[in-house]
Amino acid sequence: MHAAQPERCTALGPSGPGLTFPIVREAEFDSFAEQHNARCYEGTRTELLCQIKNWADDPHGEVIFWLNGMAGAGKSTISRTVAEAFANPKDSRLGASFFFKRGEGNRGNATLFFPTIACQLARKIPALEPYVREAVDTDQAIGKALEVQFDKLILQPLSRIQHAMAVMVVIDALDECDGEMDVRKIIPLLAQATKILSVRLRFFITSRPELPIRLGFRNVQGKYENLALHQIPKPTVERDISAFLEHELGRIRDTYNGYALEELGLPQDWPGRDVIQTLTQMAVPLFIFAATICRFVEDAYSDPCTQLKEVLKYQTKTHDSEIDKLDATYLPVLSQLTVGRLDPQMKRSLTEFRDVVGPIVLLAQPLSMSSLARLLDIPLRAVSNTLNPLHSVLSIPSKADLPIRLFHLSFRDFLVDPTKRAGEFWIDETKYHRILFNRCIQLMRQHLKRDICGLQLPGKLRSDVDQQLIDAALPPDAQYACRYWVYHLKESKSSIQDGDPVHIFLTSHLLHWLESLGLLGHITESIAITEDLLNLLDPADASQLSAFLYDAKRLMLSNWQIIDMAPLQVQLERMLDDARGPYP
Repeated sequence: MHAAQPERCTALGPSGPGLTFPIVREAEFDSFAEQHNARCYEGTRTELLCQIKNWADDPHGEVIFWLNGMAGAGKSTISRTVAEAFANPKDSRLGASFFFKRGEGNRGNATLFFPTIACQLARKIPALEPYVREAVDTDQAIGKALEVQFDKLILQPLSRIQHAMAVMVVIDALDECDGEMDVRKIIPLLAQATKILSVRLRFFITSRPELPIRLGFRNVQGKYENLALHQIPKPTVERDISAFLEHELGRIRDTYNGYALEELGLPQDWPGRDVIQTLTQMAVPLFIFAATICRFVEDAYSDPCTQLKEVLKYQTKTHDSEIDKLDATYLPVLSQLTVGRLDPQMKRSLTEFRDVVGPIVLLAQPLSMSSLARLLDIPLRAVSNTLNPLHSVLSIPSKADLPIRLFHLSFRDFLVDPTKRAGEFWIDETKYHRILFNRCIQLMRQHLKRDICGLQLPGKLRSDVDQQLIDAALPPDAQYACRYWVYHLKESKSSIQDGDPVHIFLTSHLLHWLESLGLLGHITESIAITEDLLNLLDPADASQLSAFLYDAKRLMLSNWQIIDMAPLQVQLERMLDDARGPYP
């Protein structure tokens, strides 16, 4: 696994070499990253899905359909189902999709949101190609303000299409987009689709009903349809969750009976209607509860009956609030880590859990188990042993070089909640962001050096450098460190000053770091990263570091395009002579 080159839109340019630009391929509903995530179980959510289809079919319907609901209510499952339905050849209305996901690089921000949508629309509507090409090539729309991107990449190109057609865009988990102002700005921009006359553009959006999103919708009254999942009648939700539980637990029973001794097999009516009904009441209205406890019961190393009994112990804690339901979702899984252990063993287990899972839930982008072990400087076997009991809350591939992902963001929210609902499993965000920052600095010191890939020729184009050569010099953990070390520093609530580890690192490795970002195709990120560092300066004791960073920023602004094309051009170190000593 590597994360070196950003995905690029290659749908454009059939008449020549074509224009390409960066996009977030993994944000699309049918991407590799999304392929195993759930769709609505057959026969569930039927009334809601029918309502969405009726809205999409109505030529006079509102531009936006906003489906909102609390964490774990099943919004993303509905989004994937809607996207799949409209992508079906029998309908073929899906023009684009973007599934935001916090903690997964550019899936967690709006940087490449509109370029990704524009690329998919150009694939869907070939007539858009020259207009998007013009916006990227002539207007330099990529990287501009959101309103400029929307106007140049989407609004103007679609307005120039002559033939009438209906196009659906699915946007999931808008609340997971970092930057409140970006979120508030995106919503009224999408509402401007009413200006497009020939193409009937529709946006299906899901999110939690958080304040920035509610404020965004405040300015588009009359241009969107709104449905809150908690408004769906409780009997309907109960019916759907019950059907899901009956199907999944029946499948678990049949699978278990397929390999268990005949004498130890589960009865054909297991777990029984009463248990299904109890579990349904524990779950309503959170589908994430039903999905998580089914994965927990199915644990390959445990007996389903024993696992189910553990879940049922929490039934008295699910009546007061949805928060208590999330407790009951995750505590049965976590309690298995300490049950039956003596105090010293328990403390060791809790420390191992926090030291491995803490970083996983705080990473800016998922890492594989092997990369995580190197980043944390923990033996791979120790990481694997810690994660083994957590397959019901984390997606843990069987291969060590594939990324570990959270099944649902609510698990992260539960662990880092400052009210410490997670109790002894609570993750101190500030502490573990600081640990990740320190490890990123150490990794970069180990790996970064001048001409890291041995290219020798300063004019060597990045496009001519073999990706395997880059990955050998900069393995995924080092790539991660280069991109996100300042993110973890910022989230650790730290400041920086003269002579501290940041100052020492930059005076030794600034150009090495810029060269590496250039090789990875992420040199443009250096400008925003440097801005973050300037904002973290200790005003009382950072005069030397401040001057150094301002000079570094000027270097990046003046030369990022050259470095992006030929990374070794960063060897023009004379531009930094006034800020620092000779380049090592």
